[in-house]
Amino acid sequence: MKVLVSDSVAREGIDILRQQATVDVKTGLAEDALVAIIGEYDALVVRSSTQVTKRIIEAGTQLQVIGRAGVGVDNIDVDAATQRGVLVVNAPDGNTLAAAEHTIAMMLAMARHIPQADASLRQQKWERNKFTGVQVTDKTLGVIGMGRIGTEVARRGRGLGMRVLACDPYTSSSWTQSIGVEMCSRLEDLLEQSDFVTVHVPLTAATRNLLGEQELALLKPGARVINCARGGVINEEALLKALDEGQLAGAALDVFSKEPATDNPLVSHPKTVVTPHLGASTAEAQVAVAVDVAHQIADVLSGRPAAHPVNAPLIPPETQAQLLPFCELAENLGRVAIQLMDHHLDQLRITYAGQLASMDTGLLSALLIKGLLQDATESRITQVNAGLVARARGLQIVEEKTADAGNYASLITLSFTDNGRDRVLSGTIMRQEPHIVQVDQYWLDFVPRGYQLVIDHLDQPGMIGQVGQVTGAADVNIAFMAVGRQQPRGDSLMVLTVDEYVTPEVRAQIAALPDVHSVRLLELPPRSDR
Repeated sequence: MKVLVSDSVAREGIDILRQQATVDVKTGLAEDALVAIIGEYDALVVRSSTQVTKRIIEAGTQLQVIGRAGVGVDNIDVDAATQRGVLVVNAPDGNTLAAAEHTIAMMLAMARHIPQADASLRQQKWERNKFTGVQVTDKTLGVIGMGRIGTEVARRGRGLGMRVLACDPYTSSSWTQSIGVEMCSRLEDLLEQSDFVTVHVPLTAATRNLLGEQELALLKPGARVINCARGGVINEEALLKALDEGQLAGAALDVFSKEPATDNPLVSHPKTVVTPHLGASTAEAQVAVAVDVAHQIADVLSGRPAAHPVNAPLIPPETQAQLLPFCELAENLGRVAIQLMDHHLDQLRITYAGQLASMDTGLLSALLIKGLLQDATESRITQVNAGLVARARGLQIVEEKTADAGNYASLITLSFTDNGRDRVLSGTIMRQEPHIVQVDQYWLDFVPRGYQLVIDHLDQPGMIGQVGQVTGAADVNIAFMAVGRQQPRGDSLMVLTVDEYVTPEVRAQIAALPDVHSVRLLELPPRSDR
């Protein structure tokens, strides 16, 4: 495995990656240079400098994962990565405190004119009266976006004796009230009441220019705004106009719509406090995000799910231990289904029963579809783009959940129609291993790994011995056998786990035995490292 690190990342993260892969650190590369070399790498690690474009992603023919050592991923074409089945991960927790502290620092520096006073004194001027500021205690702080960073900013605002308002359609008012924050159902209400407004939202189509000329006009005369989130959330032309006209007393900006922002008029404006995108720039935060993203990349390259996927289903931390064992089972159920199938598949029903019914099973469904379709198309299929590929092929996926799992704690069941015949495949986890326990009308038990012969036959004395003679003569070793039947001397299904590949000629010999109806060879991955 090879990993390319194209931005400056803390050594601790690189050391983790080097335990598992060959790591090349090449910073400052232009797009053409990245396109020329990315094809040999399995993973790419960036911060905010590298722009991971569609062209770069399409050139990354071996690319499995792109890791952003930080929160925002607006420098990565996530849609292009999704189409290509490339996982994008970030590190949303590592710089939370650093960004929250920087926001508060910017607010206080703006309120007390600290940068301007510092610059004046360094010019040997003593201008105390020129830099009279305002205190923040008893002022109202409006926080737009109550994610991790917004929440920590709100907590610190409360600690400074401020009244804190919040606006976030994805956060409950009862939760914000529990930390002493008042929820506003409308953005307009927050803007009209706030002395300071800080934004903590990602840059998306919905949040671009979230605060424009109309919104800034709703602020109190003399209010101040802070943006340590993403450039473009506040319309810079409207902000410049509001500062020039005296509507706003100041703005504290760590991010800009175009960076580096050395030519931006807001940088030289006398009413602004500016920093060059330093929100996450503490030694502790840089180590934390590098280590976080390195562990996730190592997990992905080992076939395990990432903790913070941006474009794939997430396993919630509280259910991770229960769901992880089912990942291998789900993918191999899909693999077995497609290898047992005779006809084109139009619809698939996935039923999660028992304890699984109360969990988020999005990742399991994606892995199941991956197993089902990965050999049916030349495109690479991962849990990232499995749903897209299924829809493009016209495959209808229906999911159901039920508390009743029969004799099992949890059960995954696939139901589909194959050439007019109703088919069923069920699996569960026992002793931390995947087990298939039902194939059509037969209940049996085998671990879906490696090579397995599936023999549909009539239950007759000597049948097992006859099959054993054929495999023995071909030097094929049988490791395990499972048999399911409806009744004695009736239709039965035999599954043989074998140590070697069984050639078509040997399978034909078994199929020619009396009372054998069909023979199939399942080819499945060996034990998973998940």
